[in-house]
Amino acid sequence: MGQEQSVIDDDTPPKSLADRSLAAVADYIKSGKARRIVVMTGAGISTAAGIPDFRSPETGLYANLAALDLPEPEAVFDLHFFKQNPKPFYVLAKDLYPGNFYPTVSHVFISMLAEKGLLCQLYTQNIDCLERAAGIPSELIVEAHGSFAGQRCIECKTAYPENLMREHVARAEVPRCIRYPECSGLVKPDIVFFHEALPSLFYERMDLTISADLALVMGTSLQVHPFAGLPNMVPDRAPRVLFNMERVGTLGSQADDVLVLGDCDTGVRKLADELGWRDELEEKWRALVGHKEAKRQLQGMKKRIEGIQDEVSRLADEVEEVLRLGHDGSADEANSVIQPPSRDPEKEKSPEDGQEDRQEARTGEAEEKDQAET
Repeated sequence: MGQEQSVIDDDTPPKSLADRSLAAVADYIKSGKARRIVVMTGAGISTAAGIPDFRSPETGLYANLAALDLPEPEAVFDLHFFKQNPKPFYVLAKDLYPGNFYPTVSHVFISMLAEKGLLCQLYTQNIDCLERAAGIPSELIVEAHGSFAGQRCIECKTAYPENLMREHVARAEVPRCIRYPECSGLVKPDIVFFHEALPSLFYERMDLTISADLALVMGTSLQVHPFAGLPNMVPDRAPRVLFNMERVGTLGSQADDVLVLGDCDTGVRKLADELGWRDELEEKWRALVGHKEAKRQLQGMKKRIEGIQDEVSRLADEVEEVLRLGHDGSADEANSVIQPPSRDPEKEKSPEDGQEDRQEARTGEAEEKDQAET
């Protein structure tokens, strides 16, 4: 994992890049040709932050929801269910509310694009507000699925004070409209639930992709529409770079598509290296999250890389067994050996100075690259 790829034929030359590599993408940016960069992000850029996946049985979050006897975990984000029983959502919100998590290197890289005047628009599917915490200006952010940044009554739409919301969430209590008793409607964060329309801002800003010079797609499965259609709106002349565990959507089908498969933070660090921004990126990230959190995130990255290596080794052993059985003439038995991988792709030595941290991160990247090339 972590290699740069494209599924387009090698004989097809790129139109805007010198070649389909991160080095070429960096040269394209440094040349001044990428003045309008659009970024599209999903849950993968927040993986290192430690935000739990409510579908995963491995998290305490899942156990909390299971104890509430939901028809299915997704019901917690269903507007109809919320109106009948809002308590499960507030059990979830207590664990996910902003302030419990810190931005990742990927978030900080996007904030650097904004600082350098290169970010045209960020479209995110995430509700965690980590883009804001990283310092990305709110006017450059489109939270396609809403976020915890605001909250209001679902009946009269009156805004609800953030300090009161935070108190209720901390106690896992359900807040009611501040206009009570005139209105006793439930209060809900401005998160898009099932059966709700996306924010109007998403539709107002989606056309900005048409004028993009470069698109970065990071940590998203591109399975939820209309967000999934955004990369297809980018003009053919503009390179598209995917940072993700696997190829998604149409990424990799155009002449200037570059696929950087693997952990998002690892891929972003590689691009920062090519741009000459690595030291600045690491310093900004550590200043923002602190020593303890930086150590925790880097240790998590190392564990994810080790997990990938273990899976590759397991698959290699299975392939070897299939070949052995096939050589022995037992095709039926051979076909039964390979099982689908059970990996969930969404699932440092402590720095006393920044240099030691950077060395550990680079060591992890080297291990990932070496494994990918075997």
